[in-house]
Amino acid sequence: MWPAGVLAQERPPMRWAGDPEGGAPYVEASPTDPDKLVGFDVEIAELLARGLGRVPQFVFVAFAQIDQSVARGDAEVGLSGIEDTPARRAAMAVTVPYYEFHEVLTVRNADRERFRSLADLAGRRVGTLVGTIAYDLLLAAEKEHGLTALSYDDDVHPFSDLELGRLDAVLLDNVLAERRMKTTSGLTIQPGSVATSHYVGVFAPSNGALRDEVDEILRRAMRDGTLERIFTKWGVWNDDQPRLFTSVLAGDPLPSVVDATGRTILAAESRWEATLAYLPALLRASVVTILLSCLSMVLAVALGVVIASGRVYGSRPVRSVLVAYVELMRGTPVLLQLFVLYYGIAAAVRLPAFAAAFLGLALNYAAYESEIYRGALEAVSKGQLEAARTLGFSERQVLTLIRGPQAFRLALAPMTNDFVALLKDSSLVSVLTVMELTKQTQVFATNIGSWVIPGTLCAALYLAMSLPLSAVARRLEERWKAPTV
Repeated sequence: MWPAGVLAQERPPMRWAGDPEGGAPYVEASPTDPDKLVGFDVEIAELLARGLGRVPQFVFVAFAQIDQSVARGDAEVGLSGIEDTPARRAAMAVTVPYYEFHEVLTVRNADRERFRSLADLAGRRVGTLVGTIAYDLLLAAEKEHGLTALSYDDDVHPFSDLELGRLDAVLLDNVLAERRMKTTSGLTIQPGSVATSHYVGVFAPSNGALRDEVDEILRRAMRDGTLERIFTKWGVWNDDQPRLFTSVLAGDPLPSVVDATGRTILAAESRWEATLAYLPALLRASVVTILLSCLSMVLAVALGVVIASGRVYGSRPVRSVLVAYVELMRGTPVLLQLFVLYYGIAAAVRLPAFAAAFLGLALNYAAYESEIYRGALEAVSKGQLEAARTLGFSERQVLTLIRGPQAFRLALAPMTNDFVALLKDSSLVSVLTVMELTKQTQVFATNIGSWVIPGTLCAALYLAMSLPLSAVARRLEERWKAPTV
């Protein structure tokens, strides 16, 4: 490809995508040097780059978006514990498998005799990573066994929620489960495998030629023991890998996902079939989104009125406390506030995910609402207020009969704006395992390997929720603008 004598440093770098957030032992920041990446996929990326005569260059991409990022050209290859699935094979150029893993069930020690399989978890809550084979298996188990599948964006919090009792089990790769057992007590990995699959590298569909070169590098590393040395170093080498290497080197076709009996599962679907299958889930997620947004906005408005009234009418100490609250809520990310409510105070108060999401959004938006109402209260003419007091109105009557109604009319437009913003910000609560519309859309997009159909449906559903609200607000504004006789 390049003329002889051209050094690796003079060639384009081999850009590879991965996610170091909770990505151990695939890709993670070194404990001794946070600026350095370590992990067996990091070493495999270096192996591939050497084989291509190039220098590896890491590109950070969130795990669920690696396929799409590679397809659009942000990186040439994705390596971060990428699972071999029928949908991925259909949408991407996939390498030969280089590691075999098993989906295993982890439970609390006290439950090891009760929950031995997914069938035993009927009516129970089971967590896993979003966009994985394990999540697809749990969705199927929801229909078959009646369990509740919860998705996470990392592999750390499912196990911490299992410890806290928020989950009854976790279904994840044995690599992740065994790694977590080294730092977590009180949990047990159940013997046996729920399903078996492999890790692969992914290339854009148009990059098949480079994928073929990489396949040869991987086969060579299987023959000369390089992959074995890498996996042994990271403590993940086992008896499954020699059998896999033998099959790959022999050119045997390998099924994407098989169950404990060796039966192929999770067959590929067309995008139309996947859309029909996911549409009910998107509609259910829309209901969660609108319910969460409405409840949060009601509380935010009520708290906002109290805070605004306190800042206008309260004593100096009260005003100081309320100002501090407003600045704290506006000055820190809502995502951080959600994490604190759900995970940070879990040792003292274990809020359910929906309750934490509801409170987090409401407390955050109350700060913004209070500023709208305070400004509206202070915008009412002082002459009107003095006239009312001269006529003998009490301060409460002035507020409820004169100042409040006028302030509400002034606040209506920005309040409507805030509700539409809250409707969209509700997507953040997916970090607390609440399956709202955006999260369900992400799962859908990951499953089919494209954002075109899922993104279009998601946008249409958000518009269907927000446009009626805007229309009602405009009608109220027009009505209240009309002169009264």
